[in-house]
Amino acid sequence: MTTEPFSLQRLEPNLGSQIAADLVVVEEKLMQAATTSDPFISEVASHLAQAGGKRLRPMLCLISGQLGHPTAELLDAAVVVEITHLATLYHDDVMDEAVKRRGADSVNSRWNNTIAILTGDFLFAKASQILANLGPDAVLLQAETFERLVSGQIHETVGPDNDVNQIHHYLQVLSDKTGSLIATSARFGGMFSGLPHDALQALSAYGEALGVAFQIADDILDISSESSESGKTPGTDLREGILTLPMMFVLNTNKPEDKELIALLGKPLTDDETQQAIMLLRKHDAIQEARAEAEKYIAIAKQQVVKLREIALIQSEGFGPQSPSALEALDLIANSVLDRRV
Repeated sequence: MTTEPFSLQRLEPNLGSQIAADLVVVEEKLMQAATTSDPFISEVASHLAQAGGKRLRPMLCLISGQLGHPTAELLDAAVVVEITHLATLYHDDVMDEAVKRRGADSVNSRWNNTIAILTGDFLFAKASQILANLGPDAVLLQAETFERLVSGQIHETVGPDNDVNQIHHYLQVLSDKTGSLIATSARFGGMFSGLPHDALQALSAYGEALGVAFQIADDILDISSESSESGKTPGTDLREGILTLPMMFVLNTNKPEDKELIALLGKPLTDDETQQAIMLLRKHDAIQEARAEAEKYIAIAKQQVVKLREIALIQSEGFGPQSPSALEALDLIANSVLDRRV
């Protein structure tokens, strides 16, 4: 069962029904792609897919596709972006030494790091096989996206240069690691529904801004949400010594009254220390600063929806009958980012 960033029931009924039906097909294709003649590889490759997830990327691809005239390739493009996302999670969990993912044992903890890395590679290969049938433009876009995913991970691992602002560096990492694939998800939707180039550009900009806002919202949720609301253990990043945007705002201001909190940030914490840091952060202005930063990116995303409406008025023949509902859906997704509880 997947957890959506917002309910499809909020969409115009015809569009909501279409996207729900398409997501069922995407889920079937996703499981088919992770299944091979080797039972062990099938078990490991389908492990995270079976654990669920928001399916934000394929959903965004499908909704963007409804702006124009969807082709048969649209569903495969939606599968590609989700397989790519899943593959990155296999590798992320190794680098983060994660023991849980989506409420289930991570592959690296259930099996080992080598199996997790190789399975991530296997899934990238499966995505490439599907892409081969989607044409050279899709292959090139995927290659450019993969370059950014890896670059973002390298920059996150190495950290900022001495002359680079830590917050600027972090936001660029989010653009590369999260925003790039969500941008590609939206752009694929436009590509496989016949939209003009300027609409594809707007969809890319929309997706990238949405991805950054989405990740900042996750940073906030890790501090502000209760486990009973989100189903997640709050303070995961704090406990592991990972600096996220609210923490960076605290460190950036470096106020004397934050001395106790600053001493807890950027290093592994005990459970008691984690709870103390959560309590101090929840009362700190840094949460609102991070929220304001997310709102900037949400505004950028919404500006692209306005641009898409303008393009649709000028080049109406390229847009399909569902385009008004799909544009409204893109607005709804952007508006829902900071309303999430999960």
